[in-house]
Amino acid sequence: MSGPIILPWKGVMPRIASDAFIAPNAVIIGDVEIGSKASIWFNCVLRGDVNYIRVGARSNLQDGTIVHVNSGIGSGPGNPSIIGDDVLVGHMVMIHGTTLENGSFVGMGAMMLDGVVVESEAMVAAGALVSPGKRVPKGQLWAGRPAKHMRDLGPKDFDAMKWSVDNYVKHGEEYIDLLKAQP
Repeated sequence: MSGPIILPWKGVMPRIASDAFIAPNAVIIGDVEIGSKASIWFNCVLRGDVNYIRVGARSNLQDGTIVHVNSGIGSGPGNPSIIGDDVLVGHMVMIHGTTLENGSFVGMGAMMLDGVVVESEAMVAAGALVSPGKRVPKGQLWAGRPAKHMRDLGPKDFDAMKWSVDNYVKHGEEYIDLLKAQP
């Protein structure tokens, strides 16, 4: 079984915590840092070529997620993609020059565009499109295309998010063990 594709870009090599799970067919390029116990699942692409990508501890990027960045127009700084600690990112999510703060959640198939900020304990629903520069406030669920506030989150939502983070850390550890056992 071959490993993930991990490539430098202009002399900058990705930095990955030794206890992170990186699926064998993930692609990680350039200025990318991945924190402790994070998990990058099958068919994910993280391309830190024209700006940087950070993935915090215990965060997960589920199958088919793409993370890219924005180099900026002219002399502007552009938008890196910053994913904090304990962040849940569902399958097939598009993250482009976006900040996902600690403990946020993004549902399957959602798209976050340049300059979006999803605050801690905020949630973006599956299939949502968060347009450039929008801020999803703490404790809110946003849904739709374009996304807008749908409802406030409650204790059951926060408990489910924490449970899911812990569950993905456990699954990542199980997959690390599985890969070590392969010939």
